[in-house]
Amino acid sequence: MYVSALDLFSIGIGPSSSHTVGPMRAAHRFANEAALEGITGTPQLTVTLMGSLGATGMGHGTPDAVLAGLRGLNPETCSPLEVHGRWESLPRRGDGPGLVIELGPLDVEVFRDDLSFAPFERHSEHPNAMRFDLAVDGAVVASEIWLSTGGGFVQREGVLPLRSLTDAPAATAGIPFSSADDLLNECARLGVNFADIAWSHEAGLREPEETSAGLDAIWRAMDDCVEEGLSTRGILPGSLRVPRRAAGAQASLLARGIGRESRDPSWLNIYAMAVNEQNAAGGRVVTAPTNGAAGILPAVLKAHLESTPLTAEQTRRDVHAFLLTAAVIGSLIKARASISGAEAGCQGEVGSACAMAAAGLCAVLGGTPRQVENAAEVAVEHHLGLTCDPVGGLVQIPCIERNAVASSTAQTAARLALLGDGTHMVSLDVVIETMRQTGVDMSHKYKETSLGGLAVNVVEC
Repeated sequence: MYVSALDLFSIGIGPSSSHTVGPMRAAHRFANEAALEGITGTPQLTVTLMGSLGATGMGHGTPDAVLAGLRGLNPETCSPLEVHGRWESLPRRGDGPGLVIELGPLDVEVFRDDLSFAPFERHSEHPNAMRFDLAVDGAVVASEIWLSTGGGFVQREGVLPLRSLTDAPAATAGIPFSSADDLLNECARLGVNFADIAWSHEAGLREPEETSAGLDAIWRAMDDCVEEGLSTRGILPGSLRVPRRAAGAQASLLARGIGRESRDPSWLNIYAMAVNEQNAAGGRVVTAPTNGAAGILPAVLKAHLESTPLTAEQTRRDVHAFLLTAAVIGSLIKARASISGAEAGCQGEVGSACAMAAAGLCAVLGGTPRQVENAAEVAVEHHLGLTCDPVGGLVQIPCIERNAVASSTAQTAARLALLGDGTHMVSLDVVIETMRQTGVDMSHKYKETSLGGLAVNVVEC
């Protein structure tokens, strides 16, 4: 069940882990794995974005991401400048030369209208589906459907999902668990905490130094994203022309003599907004566990580090404990419910991130395993039923403010848990199952299709 922290927190680009990062990975894998040896002739590739990818893919940059993946780019290493705007610059078939890409032995000329949107064609396995059809001399030689299951994870139709972004095998070592109750029982039996359990699984995947370095890199990328967002002004891309606010809000606080060391709660909110403004602009961001909810964990962790006198060694310890604890909670939710807005609504994205941040904060503040479980439960419980209804199909309204609000909720959940001894009425397992059931019952209009809620009640200007 455990998903490595180095997979759950993957470094990519905005604005969406499921609609940008996942499609880029799927297209890259199709281009590299399609069996085309010995095939010759005149090729034509068509790509169909289905379900939620078709409904909000335009605003989420999905066409650009697919094109980038076909060109061999990876979200972890590519520059956002190499991705965004490339699809719109392509000519339509018959209007000029297309972009030539290599698919095995074939040079395929790609045009803008080779990619189509099918928002009402919903796949039975997941609402985020894309179909790749490669024909040579009019005959289809390769046809695959790929699913983007949230957080940048992808899988081919009919293939069991993997817990790794790189197809690495699951850890052979580690303290096993399949529920929060299992976690609590193992913690009590062995005298360990959630981060220790996570570390036991990471140890079965790679050398300890590699895991530590990976966690360090994840936090650096998160922190860099906050700082870049705080130093960037302007208008976010897209038809809504939403102004960036984080940099101006920071200037306002500083002008009033309210520095970061003040512990003023406004800093927490500004940090979250800074990340999600970077994400909305298509910048470098860390899925946590998705891009739409990427601001919550960095904001909560940064606020903790800046409000607590810590040595460099203590800072690194808290960063690792926070991320590993969060990874355990994210793994539970991913396995037992969903972290995908297209599958569960925003309760699966922001609700999951809030729970992960609450658990991580509770842990580094000295919470017991039962208090950590309680913090995660409180955070999820108060996001049940949250819809995913982005205005204009853009990850801007209500997403940016929603991250700021959820960051405060995560802090509150952690503090409430620390006030008690971990005893509470509703277990984390029960509230995760309730999230799953709520997602199943929720109309598709409220699951990243922009067909309901704010998306249809806010007039685009």
